Amino acid sequence: MNSNRDRRVLLIIDDDRLLCDAIKDHLNKDNLKVLAAHSIADGTAACSQNKVDIVMLDQNLPDGEGHTLCPSILKYNDQTKIIFITAYPSFENAVRAIKAGAYDYLSKPFEMEELYLAVKQALKTLSLEKTAHIESYRKVKDSEEAVLVGTSREFMETIKAVSLAASTDAPVLITGETGTGKNVAAKAIHYKSLAKEDAFISINCAALPENLIEAELFGYEKGAFTGATASKRGIFEMAEGGTLLLDEIGEMPLHLQSKFLSVLEDKKIRRLGGDLIRPVNFRVIAATSADLENVMGSKFRSDLYYRLSVIRIHIPPLRERRQDIPEICSYLLKKIEHCREIRIEDAEMEKLMNYKWPGNVRELRNILERACLLQSGPIITPSELLGEAGLKPDCHEELPEDPILPLEEVEKQHIHSTLKKLSFNISKTSATLQISLSTLKRKIKEYGLR
Repeated sequence: MNSNRDRRVLLIIDDDRLLCDAIKDHLNKDNLKVLAAHSIADGTAACSQNKVDIVMLDQNLPDGEGHTLCPSILKYNDQTKIIFITAYPSFENAVRAIKAGAYDYLSKPFEMEELYLAVKQALKTLSLEKTAHIESYRKVKDSEEAVLVGTSREFMETIKAVSLAASTDAPVLITGETGTGKNVAAKAIHYKSLAKEDAFISINCAALPENLIEAELFGYEKGAFTGATASKRGIFEMAEGGTLLLDEIGEMPLHLQSKFLSVLEDKKIRRLGGDLIRPVNFRVIAATSADLENVMGSKFRSDLYYRLSVIRIHIPPLRERRQDIPEICSYLLKKIEHCREIRIEDAEMEKLMNYKWPGNVRELRNILERACLLQSGPIITPSELLGEAGLKPDCHEELPEDPILPLEEVEKQHIHSTLKKLSFNISKTSATLQISLSTLKRKIKEYGLR
């Protein structure tokens, strides 16, 4: 009846002990724990001592009328489902019970199968309400996190572009280095748009193995491939009416790019192994840290690029908007839950503003969280943790510039050096670089790294 690991608790409040025993025998299974009480006083005590999910409440009890207990039951747990039972059914009793907070109403005598179905429906309702509550909480948290912080000239252009994107349902391409906040910008677009009450779904194209990404996006029918024991909706269907963020879109395999372009054009999909054409309607936002224009034709389809970049938003790296760092620090310190009331002094803030921040805002948040955990007192000095990591602030000294290499050459050298450091262990290298095994193997083959 219930697949949750924790057993659900059903409490019977009825002075008919034989009936209580019969119900216990019938329902004390299927991950359901059944308790019994025989008076209002005992029932109140049981509700105060246990997390009760369902109460079967008799109307006529030795110490009062059952419906008067409903407020007390719901006081201890407002999610409890009360099934009202009585040997004297009447319209007035039913109305009185429902008004008091009862979920359902059964008349004695009843068949055990009738009772079973009522309990099963109550458990299903509890499960649906829990899912809805979690989803509502997630939406609230997501919308609270979807805040773009900064007033620099460079970043104000980004904020203007986000506002423009939120006012339409056109495709958006967000570019920027890793850690700049592309995901936050995508959420800001969604929660400022008319689709804010619908789903926001994010998928990282680089995190899924190449042989699974199509099944995840399009879904599949039972028997479509080995292990497909049941039909499953894909992400395109789950994003219906809402927003789909495809992070690191540049890692999407070429053969899948053409299929995705067809979805954007036709608003229709077909699950793997299926024949039925299904309409879909969602807003797409793509994000990438790669230079797609530089790899168009070889790794990324030009027609898909132009279809996605109807609105293009670039998020500048933190080193290009250093004047935003004090404001970002103030915002992040308020969001870090375990952080106490603290401050960063001006001299320390100057050090943070002089640092290059190769990991951008993500790195800044990480350093602030570590400082809150590791340093005591009302004043923290996050720059000391930068030194621990072997990183030194950049004091704007004019240093010789490194030669500018093509992006592919930089990627090739980085993968090769990581492979050598890890003795060409493919699995460890994949985990270290945070890319899928299939992507790493493909790049090793492309770059001839042996």
